[in-house]
Parts: sequence; C-alpha cells; structure tokens
Amino acid sequence: MGTGPDVGAVELRVHGVSGAPAETILDHPIVSRVAGDQHAGFYRPRPGTGPPGGCLPGVTVEAYRWGALTAGAAARTGAMLLLLPFMLGNVAIWLRPPGPDRAGVLGILCRLLAGTLTVAFMLSMIGVTMNLVGWQCVPYVECRAGRPWLSWLAPLPVGPRLMLLSLLPLLALRLFWEIGARSSRALEGFTATAPTPAPPPQGTGLASPGFWDDERIAYWLRQVHVGLGASTLDAGLLNGLSAGHRGVVGVILLYAAGALVLFCTLLLCLPVPTGRTQSRTLLRVLWVAIVAVTGLTLSYAGLSGNTRIVVGQLPGFEGSAGGLVTVQGVLLMIIALVTVLRRRPELSGARPFLRGLGTPLVGALSVITGTAFSATLDFRVADLLDRGDIPDPVRPNPPTFGPLEPPVAYWWAALAGLLALVVVVTAAAATLLGSRRRRRALADRVVKRDYPDAPPEAAPRLEVVRRTIAKSQVTDRFGPVLAAFFVVSALGLATMGFDLLGIGPTQLVARVSVHGRMTAVTTAYATDAGIWVLSLLVLSLVIVGFRARRSTGVRRLVAIVWDLGTFWPRTVHPFAPPCYVARAVPELTKRVTALAGQGPVVISGHSQGSVLAVATILQLPTTALPRVALMTNGSPLSRIYARLYPAYLGQPALCDLGERLDWRWRNLWRDTDPIGGAIFDHHRGGQLPCPDPAADQVDIRLRDPSGVTVDPADTVPPPLERHFPYYTNPAYQKAIQDLIGMVK
Repeated sequence: MGTGPDVGAVELRVHGVSGAPAETILDHPIVSRVAGDQHAGFYRPRPGTGPPGGCLPGVTVEAYRWGALTAGAAARTGAMLLLLPFMLGNVAIWLRPPGPDRAGVLGILCRLLAGTLTVAFMLSMIGVTMNLVGWQCVPYVECRAGRPWLSWLAPLPVGPRLMLLSLLPLLALRLFWEIGARSSRALEGFTATAPTPAPPPQGTGLASPGFWDDERIAYWLRQVHVGLGASTLDAGLLNGLSAGHRGVVGVILLYAAGALVLFCTLLLCLPVPTGRTQSRTLLRVLWVAIVAVTGLTLSYAGLSGNTRIVVGQLPGFEGSAGGLVTVQGVLLMIIALVTVLRRRPELSGARPFLRGLGTPLVGALSVITGTAFSATLDFRVADLLDRGDIPDPVRPNPPTFGPLEPPVAYWWAALAGLLALVVVVTAAAATLLGSRRRRRALADRVVKRDYPDAPPEAAPRLEVVRRTIAKSQVTDRFGPVLAAFFVVSALGLATMGFDLLGIGPTQLVARVSVHGRMTAVTTAYATDAGIWVLSLLVLSLVIVGFRARRSTGVRRLVAIVWDLGTFWPRTVHPFAPPCYVARAVPELTKRVTALAGQGPVVISGHSQGSVLAVATILQLPTTALPRVALMTNGSPLSRIYARLYPAYLGQPALCDLGERLDWRWRNLWRDTDPIGGAIFDHHRGGQLPCPDPAADQVDIRLRDPSGVTVDPADTVPPPLERHFPYYTNPAYQKAIQDLIGMVK
C-alpha cells in the first residue's frame, strides 16, 4: 500500500444526468477531446492552460461526457416522446424481483405485453384514418362540407378509399422502424476490444459478456413487431370491407392475417435465434408472409366495389379495441401473479419498491400511457371532424350528421385516467403530509449531531438546513403513491367486460341508475373532463418535445427522463428509445483498460455516472481490475437502483463489486442530497452490510453545509451543496489520494 499518487495515475470523471459540459466536469474553461466523438468523448484540459478544479498533484484528470447521447439526438426529436409507452414497456422487465426464472416466463409475458403496445398503436392509427375519416366522416355530406382535403375521397368506392387511408398507418409503422434502425446506427454497435471480462458474480448479469449489446435482439424484435403491426392493419381493413358479408377471397385473406398474428405471437414466445442460418430462415418466412398478406389485402381492397355502409364504427373495430384491452388486462394479471410467486426479497438485501412488484406496475403504466395517447388522438380528431360536437349516446349528434364515435374502450380509459389522476395526487399529498413529522424528526437529529455548538444567531440558517434535509427524504416516501396507482390500475381491469360488450360509462349508468338520464349526463361530463385531462397531458408532452428542439433547458429535462428510462438494453420492445449504455459502457471499458495498462485509474462517477462506472467495472477484464479503483458521489445505487432493480443491482451485486475491487471503493454522500445516499450504511438508507468488514469503509458521510455561521473572511454562510458534484470538496480529494495509494 503506497503513500501517494503516481505520475501515471488518472482520475476519470463520469457525469450524471442532463449532460454536463466537459468544462463543468473538469472545472476548467479550456478543454480538448482526446478520444471519442461529439456524441460521447473523453476530455482533458488543454496542455499549458493549468490544472482542472479539485486536481491532486501528479494526477491526470479526464472527463467522459456522454450526455449528448440523450440530450442531443434523442431530445432534439420531439417525436421521441411518442416512444414513451414503448420505453416503459422495455423498462418493466428489468424491475423484476430476484429469484430463478429458468423458463423465462416473465420475459415471455413482458414481450407479449410489448406486442400489444404495437397493436394498440396500429389500432389507434386505424381508428383515425379508416374508422373516423374513411368510414364515419367521408360518407356524410355534413362532415366533409367545406373540407376539400376530404371531399376528393367521397366519389371513391369504400374499398379503394379504405385502401388509400390504410397507407398512413403503414407509413407510421415504417417511421417507427426507421427510428429504431437509425438509433442502432448512431448509438450502438460499440464493442470493447478488451479481453473477456471476469466471470459474472452470483446474482447479477451485468458482468456477462455482451450484456449491453442489444442490437441482435432489437433487430429480431423489430421484424416481429412490424409483422404484428402489418397483420393488425390487414385484419382491420378486411373486417371493414366485410360489412356483414364476406366473399371467399376475403375470408381466406382474413384467416391469413389472423395466422400471421399468431405466427408473430409465437415468435415473441421463442428465444431469439443465436445462429445466423436459423435467424435468416425465420425472418425470410416472416417477410414473405408480411409482403404476401399485406400486398394481397391492399389489392383486394383496391379492387373491391361499393360496400354497404353500416352506421357507426368500422366493422370489427370496436371489438378489436375491446379485445385488446382484455388481452392486456389478462397479461398484466398473469405478470403480477408470476412476479409474486418468484420474488425473493431476502436475496436483494434491500426492501424493493412495492415489495418487488415493479414489473407489473410499470407494465400497467406503459399500457395506460399508450391508451392515453391513443384516446387523445382519436378524440381530438373526432372533435375536429364533428366541429366540436362531442359524440355521446346521451347527447347524440343531429340525425343528419355522422355518428363520429371512438371505441368504448377509450371512453373507459378517459374516465379511469381522471380517477387515477385524482387518486395519485391525493395519495401524493397524503404521503407528503403523513411523512412530514418523521422526516422532520430525522432532520432534527442530523442537525443536532452536525451543529451541536451553533450560536443562537444561526437559528435561521439551521432551519433552512432542517427543511432541506426533510425535503431530501421525499424520494424514499413514494411507496404509497405507487401503491395507489397500482390499485387504480387493477380496478381499471374491471371495465374489460364492458369493453367487450360495447357498453360505455354513460350507457352503463343510464341502465343501472334510478335517475338514469340525469346521472348519465353527469357521468358524461365527468368522462368529457377525463378526455380533456388526458388530452392536456399528452399535448403537454408534445409541446415539451417541440420546445426541446429550441431550448437547451427543456432538452436537458427531456434527457433526464431518457437517461433513466433508456439505461437498460431493449430486450422487450424494439421501438423504445436507444440504450445509450450500449455505447457508453463498451467505450468506457476500452478506455479504462488502456489507461490501466499505464498506471492506476480511479473511475469517479457522480449520480447516474456512478451507475455507469459500476457497469463498466463489471465488464473490465481480469488483467485491468487490479489497477482500477472506484469513487462514487451523489450515487443512487443503493437508494434507488437497488430497490428498483434488485435482481441486477441488489446487495449481492454491490458486495461482489466491492470484492472484485478488493474494496478499493469510496462513496461520498450528504444528508441534503435528494438522490444520492449511502451504499452499505444500513443506519441511513443504505443496504444491509456485506459480510466483509471492509464494506464499512466504503461510505463517507459529508456534513452539508460545512458550517451555519458566516466565516470572518466571507459575507454569507457556507452554501448547501445538496446533489452538486463533490469534486472540489477536500474529502473528495483525500479519498482519491487514498484510492490511488491502495492501487499500488
């Protein structure tokens, strides 16, 4: 064990969310890139311009800036916000509880649920183009009057009209394909050239070779989801052309579309082929089926004559929407059951959120978000087409006007969305008020311990510190809010039967209520309010996406969501935003391996950067590990990640990480930090201690602020640092020096 740093020692700083500039990370105004590119690069101060902030003598400080991977290309595209349901569906599987799943049942269920999200997206596009425009609006003079962009469709027979309108959903599906393919070219495909990493520790898969390389899985799933989307469109178009009767050709094509749906569903249940021959054969069969069925369906529709118009919605569309909601509800219930049966809380070493039920919770959130997008799109288009007369059975349109009606499932979704908003807001308020005394008591204990001799004139400053510490504990108190959302989601499944029967909220109330009409009108107003709440939320996301293209602040805000949601590989839904770690970790692994060959390396990760640092160390080869140490500060590893992802970053994974490094690991944290916390200190939000006593040396608590009185040489008291990077703190520099000394 040495006494100080070597000339060849490197401190590699990795920033957290929101994409801090390299100048900020290094605390130096002039920097130059020494590796990487404009999306993710390694920076050092330009030679001859002085040392960076917080630098130790003889230590080279380098910054890895990865924020442009999310704060750049992803956030500049407002359409990326439309991928939110897919992102949530992809995240759900990673929240699974620890425990064996040898048959991969939970993964199969999550992939099937992700498939329903693609089907829901296609149904929403069909609902707008073929149902509202082509079937309900164009045939009615009052609806198309004064709208030349619709009037030209009126002379066309129903078949060619629906065929032309069906091209729009296909184009939308092609757009999502392009987003997924483009992201893989821009952010993925980076593989480390270092030797094979050390064997993975028990209880975690982050050390598995190729863990972050998700392009093979995403490419495979992309083909299958395109098949699901195309077959959904084919079935919708063929059902619409039936209108009460089906010819032989139509029946054959409808069965073919159904068979294609089943074939794609079967592919989602099978493991992704590892051999090129098997993969190419299955994909060739899939694409032949997609092109043949879709091409024949479009040709059949284009050659069809006039079809009898049925008043109301496109034939089969109402049942498809209701059936999809039923399938999603059943899948969520099975996922919840499987999760309960396989969870093993004691294996994670920490109490997971919702007792390990994060997978069904986030799965339900992805379904609800997707339904909100679909309902908003259909209702707003219906409002536009009927010129503001919201259709409802209690308040029908004039007899001569087309009944522009979205499916019943969207009416229930609107009512459930309003209820969920009220319940969640109420639960959040109750949680904040109910935990206030406990949080305040904790803050009092911290203040008394840290400032026992504070003078009376410091009382106002002490109160500010006390409030800050109490507010920082809110992060740990969101369990009741998530539980309330989970309960509301479960109650929403009770509407599945009404979806299948085509009974909306107002119709149900009118049938069962004594004061039928008056109660139904009240329910109609409540449902309308729910529609507008959903619409405002979705439109707010669209506005945020639009502003992200022009505002750096908004772009960083959007990037924070992507930083947290796109951390994991896309193994469930291929249309989710790209996994930036698929580039960051291999790139860091390669750089650290090269630097470790020259001298000691301390990977210093702040906030989300600490999670990247851990993922990098787990991928390092055995030859590089002895020359590497870890510094984490403001780290959410134990406080958030271990509780959200207990199967991957629970206590066994973090303990094994410490053993890999021979406990060359220090973690700085503050009581005022709302995100970071202790790793192994079970007295203050950390996990249970590891069996190795060396784990007790990892956590270093910093008093924040350093004082509550004004220094004689200053004009204000020391600032509250909260989650601010720790680089310039003397304790940080001391820890870096100790870690470099431990490497020798």
